[in-house]
Amino acid sequence: MVAKSKLPKSLQQAIRYFSDEQVCIDTVAALRWPDGPSCPACEHKEHYYLKTQKRWKCKACGRQFSVKLGTIFEDSALSLDKWLCALWMLVNCKNGVSSHEIARTLEITQKSAWFMLQRLRLALQSGSLVKLGGDGGEVEVDETYIGGKARNMHKRRRQRLTGVLTEDKTTVMGFLERGGKVRTVIVGDRQRETMRPVVKEHVDTGAALYSDNLAAYRGLHDEYDHQIVDHATRYVDGRVHTNGIENFWSLLKRGLNGTYIAVEPFHLFRYLDERAFRFNTRKDADGKKLHDGERFQLALSQVAGKRLTYQEVTGKVGETDF
Repeated sequence: MVAKSKLPKSLQQAIRYFSDEQVCIDTVAALRWPDGPSCPACEHKEHYYLKTQKRWKCKACGRQFSVKLGTIFEDSALSLDKWLCALWMLVNCKNGVSSHEIARTLEITQKSAWFMLQRLRLALQSGSLVKLGGDGGEVEVDETYIGGKARNMHKRRRQRLTGVLTEDKTTVMGFLERGGKVRTVIVGDRQRETMRPVVKEHVDTGAALYSDNLAAYRGLHDEYDHQIVDHATRYVDGRVHTNGIENFWSLLKRGLNGTYIAVEPFHLFRYLDERAFRFNTRKDADGKKLHDGERFQLALSQVAGKRLTYQEVTGKVGETDF
């Protein structure tokens, strides 16, 4: 990891710090290879650095590789200083940052900025398999609908609406471990057969589980200390409430409605990952508030081993409808 004393702590400092391409390369390389660069092809650690080409040449297999190879930056013609500034803005702007703003700030096209942001969101995915609520923890579970408002739609699009909420909007389940992290899952509907397996997949058996009075959550008391708050009568009953996860929904929708305006269901999971990352990195494991540079470093440490092509992000190959 890069020494904390060298980390920029504001966007202005970041722009100055990453204005030198070699500094960008060194920063990414230090996070990707803490013990020194290794060849992605053969994993050999002995190499030459070709200063004029800003890449390494492996002594074992003779292949050349740059710091971009095998990361979300691979095959991008955009320089790393633009990538790192975009990442800084994405992870530190509370309500997100639009592709139009990135395009104006970095002097690139909006199409390039949009593709850049989708690749950066891939880096923010956690992919954790650890269940929430371990060791008797407390977990809030709730669901929400995400989609455009009919009054804001074009007439032709509004005519395609069915009038059924679950068909016109996307259902998202959220889990918030108190004192821990938030996790989101896109589901098809709010039926018990759909939602109960998702709860069991993400919440550890024996955890204290708090939910509203939705029928889909009933019957979980055999595996969890499940307690319900009926929002028809109250919102808080001692420690039994879902205010934490509902606060996350509020932050999420503020960004979706105010910054991104229109998000297709096909891409929604990427925006959920973005918001969850910012929410989960407000503080470190010891409860200390993270400054912008530390949050940026966490995001940058996750860029390796992930790849997203334009064909995949536009749905032409590799991905299916969500």
